Amino acid sequence: MTTLKMPQMPKIIDQTCLRAFLNSFDNVLTDCDGVLWSGDNIIGRANDAVNKLRSLGKKIFYVTNNSTKSRDEYVKKCEKLGFIASKEEIVSSSFVMAQYLKQQGFNKKVYVVGTSGMTAELDNVGIAHTDIGPEPLTVSPFKLPETMELDPEVGAVAVGFDADFSFPKLMRAASHLEDQECLFIATNTDERFPITDSKLVFPGTGSFVRCVETVAERPPLIMGKPSEKMFTVISEKYQLKPSRTLMIGDRCNTDILFGKNCGLHTLVVLTGVTKKEDLEMWSKSSDEEKHRLLADYCLPQLGDLVDLLKTLE
Repeated sequence: MTTLKMPQMPKIIDQTCLRAFLNSFDNVLTDCDGVLWSGDNIIGRANDAVNKLRSLGKKIFYVTNNSTKSRDEYVKKCEKLGFIASKEEIVSSSFVMAQYLKQQGFNKKVYVVGTSGMTAELDNVGIAHTDIGPEPLTVSPFKLPETMELDPEVGAVAVGFDADFSFPKLMRAASHLEDQECLFIATNTDERFPITDSKLVFPGTGSFVRCVETVAERPPLIMGKPSEKMFTVISEKYQLKPSRTLMIGDRCNTDILFGKNCGLHTLVVLTGVTKKEDLEMWSKSSDEEKHRLLADYCLPQLGDLVDLLKTLE
């Protein structure tokens, strides 16, 4: 009988492995929510850690599944919180969505279930789209078939985070997708946003995507992590080698799995979704898919790198 070899827990970065860790990568892809900040608040000294890695010659890219902001808005947020960043270093799921449609030569209109973060990126590549905002249910849902008209110019449905999600939007999106030639795109499928100091659960984009997917009876093309499309956009533009790239994240089923799918080094921080107990459970599991969620390295928080890096000075 073959004995299943249990994987090791992620290695905690300390002085004994710090130099080898730093020498293993030239490029850093870092998630944002749950790693660098929570809402509008910096997590610890994450800004100092990222800026220090930059000063050591590492290329930095901010890689986020959050579709609610444009790249310009992300640059402003980074600057406000003390992170050095340029527009070219921001890679959001909305940006990847727009780039994908551009590469496909898409020349129709996109029905957007989402926010201005998505429409701004579509505008940047000259792709037409529907308006965003509330579409409330003003009549009985059973009367909608008598009153709702579909835009014949729509050739794609793109679903992102939408706090104005409604029954009419769900019905309209699924109806467009009855045409099998209509593209179905999801910015990401994150289950929830990481929020601290609250007992409330903040639903993520995945909740809206799954609603549309259920009614449309077909899966979407996913732009964000753990899909490889996001790394393809970055690597093609900046010629990044997977073997020399580090992915930092707080959510193992998106960030770390993304890193594994793309052949990157991986570092998980415990300031967002994934907790130490999760890592321990996955390392003991007999399910090899759970093993893929285990990062190469681990830190309680990214800011812990600051004091570690001082030991090299």
